[in-house]
Formats: sequence, C-alpha cells, structure tokens
Amino acid sequence: MKWNVVTDSSCDLIPSDYRSDVIELSSVPFEISVGVRGYTDDEQLDIEEMLRDMEQEKTASYTSCPAPGAWLEQFEKADHTFAITISSQLSGSMNSALTARDLALEADPDKKIAVLDSRSTGPELVLCVREIERLAREGVGFDEAVNRANAFLDKTKVIFALSSFDNLIKNGRMHKMAGFLAKALGMWGIGSASDEGRIVVEGKTRGSKRTVRALVDCMRERGFSGGNVAISHCANHAVAQALKESILSAWADSRIEILPTRGLCSYYAERGGLIVGF
Repeated sequence: MKWNVVTDSSCDLIPSDYRSDVIELSSVPFEISVGVRGYTDDEQLDIEEMLRDMEQEKTASYTSCPAPGAWLEQFEKADHTFAITISSQLSGSMNSALTARDLALEADPDKKIAVLDSRSTGPELVLCVREIERLAREGVGFDEAVNRANAFLDKTKVIFALSSFDNLIKNGRMHKMAGFLAKALGMWGIGSASDEGRIVVEGKTRGSKRTVRALVDCMRERGFSGGNVAISHCANHAVAQALKESILSAWADSRIEILPTRGLCSYYAERGGLIVGF
C-alpha cells in the first residue's frame, strides 16, 4: 500500500516527474495574480511568461492559497495521507488543509490524515517528501512516521538569496530608491526562515561569488556538517551549480539536489533568486 503525500505548490517537486513505489505524490496549486492576469500554479504554468509579466507589471501582485476543496479531493483518494504545507506564518494553506482533513474524517473516520506545517517553503518541503519516502521504504508505521516527519522538520532549515527586489518595492516593503540602488550595485539580500516560519532578512552582499560564500557560511553557522541539501533556483542554474560545488568542497559527503522553482517560489524568489533547504 502506497502512502499518499500531498503538498501545496510551494514544494518544488513536479508530481508527474516523481517516481516511487512506496508513496504517491500530488500537489494542490496556489493562484498567482499579476495585474489583470491570473496564474494557476500547476504543472502547465509557464514560469518564464509569469516572470516577464511580473517584471513588466507596475502594480502590486498577490497570491491565494489552495481552497479546502482542493485538499479534500486529494484526501479522498487514499486511506493514509501526509499533507505538507508552506509555513502557516506565510499563508492560509495549512488552515485550508486542516479544514479539508476534518471534512474527510467526518465522512470516513477510519482515514489517517496528518497535516504537517513545514514552517518553511520550497526545498525544505522537497527534503520532507524524500524523508517520508525513506520512512515508508523502511516499513515504519504511519503514526510513527508522522512523529519522525515532524521531528525532521524541526531540524531542517531554509536560507535564501534574492537578487531582485521588485516585489518588495511594489508591495511597499522596500523604498523604491533603495531597491533601485541595490539592483544597480549588484546587491543580494540574504535571509532565512525563523523557527516559527517567518521570513527574516539578515544581511546583504554584492555579486554572485560573495553570495555563494555567504550562503555556505550561513549553513555552517546553523550547524550543517554534511547531509541532504535541496537548492531551488529561479532561472539561475549557474549560481545554483556554483553553490553545489562550494558545499561539496566544504562537506564532501553532502547529497545535493538542484531544482527549478515552481510558480509560488518563483514569485517570491524572483528571477535569479535561490532557496536552500538542508
């Protein structure tokens, strides 16, 4: 029996590309609005088209989390389901999943449905999916796997580097002139997710090489000593690859996966941005 694993589209794994004999992966989409255009963050989304629209749009854009009905549709497909959401501090996605869980259990009390708050986004959800697959392959029971998956999310961390500040400016979170100067000077913003799952901008650096060094330093400061790493990039495979090589130089036993960001993480990271889970 396969476990059903459902993420919202903040996870950068593409379900149709995921092959496993022990879990079935699916995804429920966010909606992204850019000016008068709306985008559904599913596998048909043209990320490059959305990025171009974002860069040309002068007004603020916004996102909408999956409705309970989208989660419920996935929960009804299996008896044992893990749902993994973007940080509950950043979105209402977890609340939607919890509402859907209650509806599913009301109809079928024998189902087992665990809703996990990643307190993160993107690559950290990728690592959690991989961990749940590992637990399933080991033959761990569902309830024990829930405990271990939550413990796993307590240990894993996420950091990011932004090279574009357009969304911050358009949404009034950065002064227009400050954003212009940062872009003109080739500045990057470096940050992380707090233990509660809030976004914290910690500093800035200049140029991609210094940014790679800063990210490796951030990993070291947070106690990383080798292991699994997922690097999500928004149209910036070259710098993601440079980061991978730098991590391997410091921790040769690391296992590193590079993925392009899906729609939601592309919206937040913007063109050139990196998000790193470890």
